[in-house]
Amino acid sequence: MLEEDVTGVEGTRPLLVRQVRLEAEGVVSLELVDPKRAPLPSWEPGAHLDVVLPSGLVRPFSLCGHPDDRTSYRVAVLLEETSRGGSKEVHETGLVGRLLTIRGPRNQFRLVEAEHYLFLAGGIGITPILPMISAVTGRGRPWELVYVGRRRATMAFLDTLATATGGRATIVARDESDRPDLEAILSSCSAGTSVYCCGPTAMLAAVEDCCGRLLGPGALHLERFTAPPDGPDKVDGDDQAFEVELARTGVVLQVPADRTLLRVVLDAVPSHLYSCEEGYCGTCEAHVLAGEPDHRDTVLTDEERAGHKMCICVGRSRSPRLVLDL
Repeated sequence: MLEEDVTGVEGTRPLLVRQVRLEAEGVVSLELVDPKRAPLPSWEPGAHLDVVLPSGLVRPFSLCGHPDDRTSYRVAVLLEETSRGGSKEVHETGLVGRLLTIRGPRNQFRLVEAEHYLFLAGGIGITPILPMISAVTGRGRPWELVYVGRRRATMAFLDTLATATGGRATIVARDESDRPDLEAILSSCSAGTSVYCCGPTAMLAAVEDCCGRLLGPGALHLERFTAPPDGPDKVDGDDQAFEVELARTGVVLQVPADRTLLRVVLDAVPSHLYSCEEGYCGTCEAHVLAGEPDHRDTVLTDEERAGHKMCICVGRSRSPRLVLDL
């Protein structure tokens, strides 16, 4: 999004960057605190923050600290080779001592109750998994982790995992060994196992395929950092125009067939936060007050959709008018 002041946007607050730490080659973590040292809102494993960078770009980052720590938040950022600007800005901008606007914590990767947990992480996908391991260890539930990376030097938080208790962590550095045998790993899962996976698109696709064949429905939980290859188009040739009413002002806008709902909303509410514009991060989430949304995202759960949430970057309307709480 373009640079602008979003400090007053609902649900946002300024946090101070107290520390930037190198966690591995190409990975830094940010420690964020309240500027007045007030306790921070609580959060659960799997949650993330929407962080407004100095340029105005908004990026979602998974919380990777301990959920019981109310004094600070920690997120980790990989320097992406194909960065759209966000990760490069984090790595190359002097952020220590600066205030960043954040929204959240928000959670679309919730940890469910289970008898046993299998965690599969690829690269920076370890970030939402770390607090999950802490949580299930505290509950006395057994867990296993398979953590895959290019080289150990590029794999963040190995020192943290080395001291983890209550389960078993298998580190797979690709320069030392072959890819893990997902078929064998998932075939050995006991009944009642919940599988949590976060990592590159190819890894997620392979895990989805294996789980679909080997485990029952509901066993797999995914978090995506990019859109799936077969994700829905934001606009296609069969789309119809519709109206969107912004309930807080009563403004009614026309959404033509060739424009996204998000882009039309931004004409009237330029401070509305968004990031991926591909329906996988949830940053642009809005509450539907009336009308029938056409959901095209890959992040919201059935429960969230039933609760009248929608991602307006890719979602449209099946009814002539959609009313949003904006």
